[in-house]
Amino acid sequence: MRDTASILHVDLDAMFASVEQRDKPSLRGRPVVVGGIGGRGVVATASYEARAYGARSAMPVAEARRRCPPGTAFLAPRFAAYRNTSRVVMDLLAELSPLVEAVSIDEAYIDLAAAGHDLTVAGVTALATRLKAGIAAATGGVTGSVGAGTSKLIAKIGSDLHKPDGLTVVAPGTERDLLGPLPVTRLSGVGPATAERLRRTGVHTIADLAAVGRDDLVDRFGQAHGAGLFRLAHADDDRPVVAERETKSVSAEETFATDIADRTRLATELGLLATQVGGRLRAAGLSGRTITLKARYFDFTTITRSTTRGQPTDDAQSILQAARRLLADIDVTGGLRLLGVGVSGLSEFAQDDLLSLLEPPAPQPSPASPAPDAPASPAPDAPASAAPDAPPEPERPGPAGPPGWRTGADVRHDEYGPGWVWGSGLDRVTVRFEGPRTGPGPVRTFAADDPRLHPADPPDWT
Repeated sequence: MRDTASILHVDLDAMFASVEQRDKPSLRGRPVVVGGIGGRGVVATASYEARAYGARSAMPVAEARRRCPPGTAFLAPRFAAYRNTSRVVMDLLAELSPLVEAVSIDEAYIDLAAAGHDLTVAGVTALATRLKAGIAAATGGVTGSVGAGTSKLIAKIGSDLHKPDGLTVVAPGTERDLLGPLPVTRLSGVGPATAERLRRTGVHTIADLAAVGRDDLVDRFGQAHGAGLFRLAHADDDRPVVAERETKSVSAEETFATDIADRTRLATELGLLATQVGGRLRAAGLSGRTITLKARYFDFTTITRSTTRGQPTDDAQSILQAARRLLADIDVTGGLRLLGVGVSGLSEFAQDDLLSLLEPPAPQPSPASPAPDAPASPAPDAPASAAPDAPPEPERPGPAGPPGWRTGADVRHDEYGPGWVWGSGLDRVTVRFEGPRTGPGPVRTFAADDPRLHPADPPDWT
């Protein structure tokens, strides 16, 4: 841990949804959910308006549809638009320091000590304030929350304290004061199972955890995990900021409070893990070919099994199917204390996988027509919003049109110009013609094979 608050953590607020609201004026201030819009899709990001109704990342989209009100927009991801925004932000961060560690497409650590900045609390606060304003200006209104502290641990927790558009600078020497009242789940490595085991012994806050002896934690959780919990509870984190870190794998694992031998229960746990991994891959704009299953027995014997696909994927369902096949070949009669799923052999996101992920379900009855200029009630591939001059909608969404005709996708019409797919069905596609520098625009419907309508690149918000 350092003696100055010289590590920043920048986390863009609900980035995917924020970019959608920037590029689609009719959705600003409204609930927006970005993710797989098919029957097996999961939420990648929910806007803060949608989070107020309980929608969150990694939740099945079907659950988000049940929670969110009519008028919520459910959109397919546009990774090219998110990458464009991320590059602008990362370029800004690189101007502050040669040491920038991009953790994912929407967050990064910056080492201010490597660039000769004023590292007093006042100096760091002023710098972070300017940075936040610069991010919003350069991205067309996408905000970022910033934390600054003496370690990565403190900086990351600080960035999460006052979201969205927050700023927390933790003065050296006050780290324990910050951590103490927070729940133990704020610490990396404290998942639901660990939190439950701690709760059973009366440990709820980080201050409670800091009061537990190191040896006791090692006895309960093992050498690595127990010692790690002890260090984090005492704000002991000396990890450096590593520039140009290459992600080699994305994984998630869970240690169970009691060993599990029931295959049905293990299959459920696999589903949760696969959803986490798929969400992390999509957030980073990555996909991978090799799926690995990790299993640990009661005696701490650990085995791994892997399989390699012909094509890379970030689809949670595909990851789950592979993991289940691997689990079927493992003896679990003695019970497992840990289960993990990982994906490696990474590459940038594959478009074919996106189309597979967003494959629409079978046609379903359409909900009642939405109120004028309000996003439609959630239905797969249904229009995301309507305008007073919108043509009548089909009674039933039909088969999807060309690959670009996904709800939210960027398009251009030879006569009307740029817009985005508001919905499709029955061999028709409805487009809203607006962009980041216009007001809410009109809606028009065309034949899905209209030669005047073309897929387009993300709009320029500058």
